[in-house]
Amino acid sequence: MTDATTPATTLIDRAVIRLSGEDVRGFLQGLVTNDVTGPLPVWAALLSPQGKALFDFIIWGEGDDLLLDCEAEQADALAKRLTLYRLRRPITIARDQTLAVHWSREGERGVSDPRLAALGRRWIAPASGTAAEGWVAHRLSLGVTEGVAELGSAETLWLECNARELNGVSFIKGCYVGQENTARMNYRSKVNRRLVVAPISEPGSRTRATYPELGLMVEHRRIESLGDALIPAWLAGALAE
Repeated sequence: MTDATTPATTLIDRAVIRLSGEDVRGFLQGLVTNDVTGPLPVWAALLSPQGKALFDFIIWGEGDDLLLDCEAEQADALAKRLTLYRLRRPITIARDQTLAVHWSREGERGVSDPRLAALGRRWIAPASGTAAEGWVAHRLSLGVTEGVAELGSAETLWLECNARELNGVSFIKGCYVGQENTARMNYRSKVNRRLVVAPISEPGSRTRATYPELGLMVEHRRIESLGDALIPAWLAGALAE
């Protein structure tokens, strides 16, 4: 329950998908980019066979179940896609309407965002009924992109989404959809483009999303043409390699 003195924490643009049944970790382990057999939460993606991002999400554990903290607008499409891979396994994949994703820029509740601690704290609990404020502005100020509007759907290679720098991929977990191209790019150090946040200007062919109210945009730029893009410390090191 919230009152006038309790800050709103619900991210209303996020939803929770619950996976339950027989060996759901083993099921998801063979599909997504990160290791779900170890500590959770982790940021991960479901890729196309070519290694391009289809959906990104944060994976949580709850007993034997797994919870996917994902875009609300993409929840049904993600659940449907995962169901295609389920075949005859006794696994249930469905949106959990009783739960919501929560965020706080600081404090002690929840855990640090697995992508970047500076993003703040996240947790899953029943919805508070009031939307949290400031999340998108805070995320973009740190140069972190997410979701189909910014990453595209089968448009951007996962490492171009800065997945390596933001802990969104394991290179030792074994096979998953899109693993071959992702691993090849990593070992050959061939990440020629990056998704970056930049001050807003006239949209062009490389523009993915614009946020006029924040004066920012997300673009897919070549490394040699980053221009006025925001280069946070977590990305600067990778670009200097």
